[in-house]
Amino acid sequence: MRLLASGKVRELYEVDESTVLMVASDRISAYDVILPTPIPDKGRVLTALTVWWLGQLADLGPHHLLGVDDPMGVGDPRIPPPWRGRALRCRRLRMVPVECVARGYLAGSGWTDYQATGAVCGVQLPAGLRDGDRLPEPIFTPATKAGQGHDENVSYDAVAALLGDAVAAELRARTLAVYRRGATLAAGRGIVLADTKLEFGLDAAGTLTLGDEVLTPDSSRFWPAKSWRPGGAQPSYDKQYVRDWLTRHGQAGTAAVLPDDVVEATRLRYIEAYQRLTGLAFDETGWG
Repeated sequence: MRLLASGKVRELYEVDESTVLMVASDRISAYDVILPTPIPDKGRVLTALTVWWLGQLADLGPHHLLGVDDPMGVGDPRIPPPWRGRALRCRRLRMVPVECVARGYLAGSGWTDYQATGAVCGVQLPAGLRDGDRLPEPIFTPATKAGQGHDENVSYDAVAALLGDAVAAELRARTLAVYRRGATLAAGRGIVLADTKLEFGLDAAGTLTLGDEVLTPDSSRFWPAKSWRPGGAQPSYDKQYVRDWLTRHGQAGTAAVLPDDVVEATRLRYIEAYQRLTGLAFDETGWG
């Protein structure tokens, strides 16, 4: 199959003019740098969790998933065995050039923006909030996609100017609906969904369609509810553990080699996120 794109974690292959195969690797990036040390099973966790979440979100609007696991058929020579549990057959979309972020808690770049301006992406927030505080209500805080380096937070009005009022309104509504559903389900499993990043695209008929990964530890901040304490960084099930290790060792923004204990601790955090959210056991294929 023809390689269409290679990202920080995934490769995208052309199946035919309307279908693509999305394959998740074990690569991990931090501070916009792909690290040389893979995290075993990470790609399978991201794939399996995306499949599970799309099942929970099916009534909220169309998504890109067509088939899972060995979607081209068992024994198809184009599907190498290492891809098993990592490959999703998906509708081909024309991606919208905006990262759709929903925040229910103040963290990350949202916290940085709030400290500087009292707002996040133009959404004014109450004074006196702390790092990790729950917001009065979830907010839509979009960002422009960057080919390299950090995405740039922008206002809703900037999205409307770029894509038109109707598309901007639908992106906001769909993003907040997914966040609210995800936050509710996660809360029932003792997990705080602090924020999440979604991607949408247009299918052949021009229908806005949810794409890429959904509500995974790579695209979301998941915190154990029992240890949530506003006022600083939170323990998490996402790759913040790797970021923190890099920062402590003065290697943030570098292609540092992770030690074995950090690799295994990160792997276990991804697997725990999958098992706690889904209630399913994680096996060696990455499917519950």
